[in-house]
Amino acid sequence: MNWAAELGAQLDWHWTNQLRPRLEGISDEEYFWEPVPNCWTVRAVGGGRFVADWAFPPPEPPPVTTMAWRLCHIAGPILAWRNANHFGGPAFDIQTFDWPGSARAAMDLIDDGYERWRSGVAGLDEAALGRDVGGVEPWSAPMAALVLHVNREIIHHGAEVALLRDLFRARGGG
Repeated sequence: MNWAAELGAQLDWHWTNQLRPRLEGISDEEYFWEPVPNCWTVRAVGGGRFVADWAFPPPEPPPVTTMAWRLCHIAGPILAWRNANHFGGPAFDIQTFDWPGSARAAMDLIDDGYERWRSGVAGLDEAALGRDVGGVEPWSAPMAALVLHVNREIIHHGAEVALLRDLFRARGGG
């Protein structure tokens, strides 16, 4: 059994057949749409710079988030951070990350991050999948558990974005 191939195939099937096609053509209007008041989103802070709303720990109950926030969560903390930690990607810092200020910029960042992640996972052997990631991740677990976690996060948040796109369209947007 090639576990790296199986772990990669789980996300790749979803990415290729469901998620990426559902994100095609996302507009800036959709990206920044706030379905309810006081959403967490990505906001312009001046000088062409954008930042994502966030707090750790998050408030209870957690705020509703926009497509921008969810896509940036996939692009940044899920992919960019993990690629930096494990697959030679650029350093990631949530405070200084260049948060995408448009849907196109977010999709470009996600596409690039996904390709690096997919290639990195495909290159893992059995020993690498069993290696503890506790030195750079907030928990101690084998790399295989991190791959499953990232897969779940992308599938979960991607499904939320797809639903928000459906709601945006149903209310007469786009």
